[in-house]
Amino acid sequence: MAKTIVEINERIKNGKVVVVTAEEIIDIAKKEGIDKTAEKVDVVTTATFGPMCSSGAYINIGHARPRIKLGGGGTYINNVPAYAGFAAVDIYIGATALPDNDPRNQIHPGKFRYVGVT
Repeated sequence: MAKTIVEINERIKNGKVVVVTAEEIIDIAKKEGIDKTAEKVDVVTTATFGPMCSSGAYINIGHARPRIKLGGGGTYINNVPAYAGFAAVDIYIGATALPDNDPRNQIHPGKFRYVGVT
């Protein structure tokens, strides 16, 4: 029988939740079978702690006086390219974006030293 979100949340609250990674679930399912695995495991994580190519942050800088519109598409934060074409005062910066003058991997192996501060 399928578990409900309420049931899983209750198991989390009580400290009895069974959490496995996407890699671990494969071996468990091979060993236990799909039905038993579904009964045993409550949550399968598929995330990473590293930045992915689509990770980033939306930043709302608030309206100035007089009012301005960022628009036009491009802007920079600490010399890192960002995108400003969504709304009047919103900026999107990609988690894996690098400054234009970063050597990247031109000298192999690259060092990628930028950490968000200059």
